[in-house]
Amino acid sequence: MTDKPAERLPLFADEPKLRRRRAGSGVFGVLILAAAFGGIAGLIGGQLPGLIVAAVVALPLIYVVLYAYRRRIWLEGTTLVVRTWGVRRVDLLSAPRLDVVISDVRGTRTVALLVNAGHRRRAVKLDLAVFSGTGGRELGALQLRRLADAVLNNTEANGLVFSELLVAELRAEARGDAVAERPLYRLASAAPSGKYLQRFPMEAISRFVATL
Repeated sequence: MTDKPAERLPLFADEPKLRRRRAGSGVFGVLILAAAFGGIAGLIGGQLPGLIVAAVVALPLIYVVLYAYRRRIWLEGTTLVVRTWGVRRVDLLSAPRLDVVISDVRGTRTVALLVNAGHRRRAVKLDLAVFSGTGGRELGALQLRRLADAVLNNTEANGLVFSELLVAELRAEARGDAVAERPLYRLASAAPSGKYLQRFPMEAISRFVATL
């Protein structure tokens, strides 16, 4: 008798039309930027240098846009499945390190879980919530609950601390707390401004969770 495969739970908002629209807008913006730089270079050095500069500007940026368009992430049991150009699997139960990272881009703060994949593999960044002003959006209750369960028994990275953070967020939602009163928003607000990306290790999260 074979084991039943773990259910695949999407950890992203799957809206194909919106995703395609964003990708198209991104590519269009890149082409305009590349044309501007290429035009300036062309005026100075001629047609060939202009084309070279336009290509140098456009190609890496288009790669970034397409990478974001293709990126999908799911949870299968305790395993994160990440698809970009290929597929990677990261077990949350055995990940050697878990951190919370907060990014701040033009007033929009994103709270994410950074999972060290180990074995010289890159870390996986999983967005938990995005806030702007006093509003924002978070992963759904089911996704947060499954993530909390998945990291709970990771003793090497002290996953219990991160599980408690997610459970506290779920409890705040269940009580009907305003977004600004919920743990993830409070954590994002506590991060110093002026830094694009900040890492909060387990010790810092443990101190924060103790105040909830």
